Amino acid sequence: MFRPSQRLLTADDYRQVFKAPDHKAGQKELLLLARQNDLTCHRLGLAVAKKHVPTAVKRNVIKRLTREHFRALSPSTPSFDIVVLTRPGARDATATRIKDALVKQFTRLGLTVAPQ
Repeated sequence: MFRPSQRLLTADDYRQVFKAPDHKAGQKELLLLARQNDLTCHRLGLAVAKKHVPTAVKRNVIKRLTREHFRALSPSTPSFDIVVLTRPGARDATATRIKDALVKQFTRLGLTVAPQ
């Protein structure tokens, strides 16, 4: 479950991350911006642009894969507010390519998946 406490909910939440991200990690398909927060958990915001991913089905796949990967992250200190943005390369990317990009970018931020 993706609880409201794990989401960036307001425009101000997003604005703070966009204004001064502590970390950036990106490649052809995705860009991740992260800013340290004072909470006990990471929070996720999604900005999947229709301009970059024209079909709703593909946008929903990207959002679903991102949320799945986010839920699997191990808790760490410090915690971050993370915004995932699409780039033009996301249009033609397969689900496998998106998964690989997410793993790579979250790892660049120092966030790893919790052992199962």
